[in-house]
Amino acid sequence: MPRFHRYLAVVAVILGLLSTTTVARAQDTSLAGDILTGVIPVSALAIAYFKGDTEGEKQWLRNVIANQLLTSVARVGFNEMSWGERPTGNGYGFPSGHVAFVASGASFLQERYGWQYGVPAWLLTGYVAWNRVDNDHHHWRDVIASGVVAYGVGKLFVTPEMATHLAPVIGPDFIGLRFARSW
Repeated sequence: MPRFHRYLAVVAVILGLLSTTTVARAQDTSLAGDILTGVIPVSALAIAYFKGDTEGEKQWLRNVIANQLLTSVARVGFNEMSWGERPTGNGYGFPSGHVAFVASGASFLQERYGWQYGVPAWLLTGYVAWNRVDNDHHHWRDVIASGVVAYGVGKLFVTPEMATHLAPVIGPDFIGLRFARSW
């Protein structure tokens, strides 16, 4: 049954990518980047769901909320500075909200399920970042900062699916180690 879930998640990602490619041919590449911005994080949640990974679903939610909150606060803070200006002259450019959202999905997949899921997601995140710069929505600094923030938030809020933890425990009457292994 777990193998079926893996195939179903891959099919969901492929269908999302195919729809993105079809839309990209019909219109400019900006829309393809916008669609892909949602496909990666939603696919990350779908993978956790189809794997039956309830803890992963919770970590996905905490990861996305923390990432978007941090990005939004930074955007408001930098808006009054020159870094907040987009190439078009509009505000709220630093850091990129699109890249922050797609990178939150990539960082979740990388940290929770490993490089097999993370590398394709980060490559697609790179495409979205390039797309945002190429269409004059952001500067390179905006998209790089978003990726770095999402990577850091993922490191803080997401644990590997098969994690082993060894931690010191100090109590009023004892000193010891606690061993925990998730299955």
